[in-house]
Amino acid sequence: MNTLFSLVVAIQVCAALVIIGLVLVQHGKGADMGAAFGSGASGSLFGATGSSSFLSKATGIAATIFFGATLSLAYLGNRHTAPSGSVMDNLTQPKVTQEVPAAGAPVVGTPAATPAAEKTAPAADKPASSTGHADQIPK
Repeated sequence: MNTLFSLVVAIQVCAALVIIGLVLVQHGKGADMGAAFGSGASGSLFGATGSSSFLSKATGIAATIFFGATLSLAYLGNRHTAPSGSVMDNLTQPKVTQEVPAAGAPVVGTPAATPAAEKTAPAADKPASSTGHADQIPK
């Protein structure tokens, strides 16, 4: 599959270069008026009238090859086997272990686990207020 992918990329790059070259060789719509009076006939590779049909058809063919190669690359790039099921099926569940406290011991994180001394602490032991004024700090 890797060689097929590389071959299609090479075809696409060549088609892109051919399109660039053909577009640069073509003359614009304003040049047709000058070619009708003979001024552009000497500078044109295919003459005054022969260039438009040949170059436009060649550009169309190169563009068709380019878009065909682009679609082929999109198909080859996305042609992988998808795993069956959901992405979540591949995740492993972490093992949750819960310790059972001894009889009579409070469970960590419950209000009974905080010591009674912290609940009844005097106001002098608490930090100063958040305003930061020195006269509000207890002495």
